[in-house]
Amino acid sequence: MTRPGRVPACINIRQAIDAAAAALTKAGVGSPRADAELLAAHAAGVDRGRLSLVEAGPGFFERYGALIAQRIERKPLQHIVGTAAFGPVIVHVGPGVFIPRPETEAMLEWAVAQPLSQAPVIVDLCTGTGALAFALLKNWPEARVIAVDDSELALEYARRNLAGTDVELTRADVTEPGLLPELDGRVDLLVANPPYIPDGAVLEPEVAEHDPPHALFGGPDGMAVIDSIAVLSARWLRPGGRCAVEHDDTTSARTVEAFTRAGRFDDVTPRRDLAGRHRFVTAVRSR
Repeated sequence: MTRPGRVPACINIRQAIDAAAAALTKAGVGSPRADAELLAAHAAGVDRGRLSLVEAGPGFFERYGALIAQRIERKPLQHIVGTAAFGPVIVHVGPGVFIPRPETEAMLEWAVAQPLSQAPVIVDLCTGTGALAFALLKNWPEARVIAVDDSELALEYARRNLAGTDVELTRADVTEPGLLPELDGRVDLLVANPPYIPDGAVLEPEVAEHDPPHALFGGPDGMAVIDSIAVLSARWLRPGGRCAVEHDDTTSARTVEAFTRAGRFDDVTPRRDLAGRHRFVTAVRSR
């Protein structure tokens, strides 16, 4: 008999993936086939698209079985492999920092479609790993990009991910009144993926047991940080400047209200993520 989470060494890679996908399905993993293939690629040291072209080398099945065992325990895939893909970039992740999510890529797509100058001033609030800042820098390599977070552990990941770039990392609490007045009226684009989950929400084990609560929960209604960001955006953005803030899929209307209440904004618009759920709100600073 094979112990749970182990893959028999007498089969080929494709059969091992089939067995692993079945085990992950039984464990309640949301994307069992994709995770089984990605972990097989990681164990084999190849890209996922090349799995059909390689054979199992020495120790593959042992490595693969150990990886699958971790995923069965609902350790996040990104923690197992140590990285997360986000748009055009790959960032290092691990315990203590929020894992970038595909849902946020809809906000990234909106951001890169904005008609900014060649050298805009861009601010990424609650930057975490620095993924959004890094991806935006790829689109505007001449930009001044400022990434802000109040977690020193998160900033350690951001420093690693942004090493060799000119992104300015700042440790600060975005709810602090009067924060960084030198940016008043100077920012062309502001993006934020803040803590926005309402307190007490039931989450998947990968999130509840591995993402830092400080990066997840935004108060009783999930709006504590978003309300502050709306006020901060009204102050920092130049006339015609643009902002986008991610929110819980239950608080789209409240996020629109926050920006409307902050004043100084035109075209406050709720927008959907790639799955069709209301996920972020954009606004343009009045001229």
